[in-house]
Amino acid sequence: MLPIEKLTFGVGDRFAHQAGAQLQAFEQIAADGVDVTPVWNKSNREHTFVGSQPQSVYDAAEVAVQQRGWDKAWHVDADHIQLATVDAFLPCSDFFTIDVADSIGKPAAAADIAAFVDGHPELIGTLELEGLSAPLEVTREMVQAVAEQYLLAVQEAGKIYQHIIADKGADKTIAEISMDETDSPQTPPELLVILAAIADQNVPIQTIAPKFTGRFNKGVDYVGDLKQFEQEFNDDVAVIAHAVKTYGLPETLKLSVHSGSDKFSLYPIIHECLKRTGAGLHIKTAGTTWLEEIIGLSEAGGDGLALAKEIYAYALEHVEEFCAPYASVIDIDEAKLPSAETVNGWSGEELASAVRHIQGNPNFNPHMRQLLHVSFKVAAKHGDRYTGLLKANAEIVGREVTKNIYERHLRPLFLGSANPGQGGTV
Repeated sequence: MLPIEKLTFGVGDRFAHQAGAQLQAFEQIAADGVDVTPVWNKSNREHTFVGSQPQSVYDAAEVAVQQRGWDKAWHVDADHIQLATVDAFLPCSDFFTIDVADSIGKPAAAADIAAFVDGHPELIGTLELEGLSAPLEVTREMVQAVAEQYLLAVQEAGKIYQHIIADKGADKTIAEISMDETDSPQTPPELLVILAAIADQNVPIQTIAPKFTGRFNKGVDYVGDLKQFEQEFNDDVAVIAHAVKTYGLPETLKLSVHSGSDKFSLYPIIHECLKRTGAGLHIKTAGTTWLEEIIGLSEAGGDGLALAKEIYAYALEHVEEFCAPYASVIDIDEAKLPSAETVNGWSGEELASAVRHIQGNPNFNPHMRQLLHVSFKVAAKHGDRYTGLLKANAEIVGREVTKNIYERHLRPLFLGSANPGQGGTV
């Protein structure tokens, strides 16, 4: 397999214009003494909405790496792929987020389930794993129930992985399994059973993305019980460490946090866990860079501000359409969305401050931010007009992109800096 670095950070770039500005943030955190590897990601759904091809992600990243002289590792993620969609990503990706959500809850063959349960007596009983908040109490019935819920999904992941390495070879492949886009979170005991099943399928995953308790809404902070998340996250880290030793999974295996952008209240918890345990982390962001483009164009004024207002007005007219694909990861109160007429009267700074995620700013509007987050295909409709304005205002837009990733994300996560989302900059 291709070994993954200890700390990796997924960055989305909807329109493939910000790779250089994104990379600058990784240069800055490296100058602070922490190596974080950029992983450019874009899903098949996003390519479909924008009308782009997977190769465009690799090409933009490669140009940025060459122009900036980046001499450290970097990757391109085939994000949330399935067997039906993976082929277009094979020539240009080395990181594969295998999404098996559609198979979760569908039972595998009864004989396979019985064989799995019989083959893992070590999972049953009181499990005292190093680093756990409390011993895991696991019954045979629980293992049976988890196998009925997840074994078919793990088998599907095995098929997809074999399809990938048949084309690329294992030595050019980093595998992640994603189980976050489901209705119910996976508990630490369930994660342990799932990891045992993954090992049985001979999938050398290096990151796993479970669904955590609470809401991970797009582009805004975590909603949920912080104490519960802290226990869950720390216990998951302990479970992974145990599974690596017990089942021969790669030593590089680590947790992946999807929709991780802007989860400012979680960053201190994650930072303390990584500091205490020495564990690795993959955290994935996506639409936050597109939002920084809107912020930058707003602050640029003129044609950039005019287009930002047009995009919002169109999104406001199509709330249900744009929100439907993301219904499980957004929470918008339409009554709190300002009218297009109101926004048309705003200055560039007023629009930027409404969208920029500074919770201490009284002008910040999380409902407006979430709507714009899922409305990127409006910009795609404007084609060259939108991308032309990005080029014309590259300096101001790029500054916002770099600042967002470095100050609001990388520093709090990996240096434990003050939380900028609560009002202010680092």
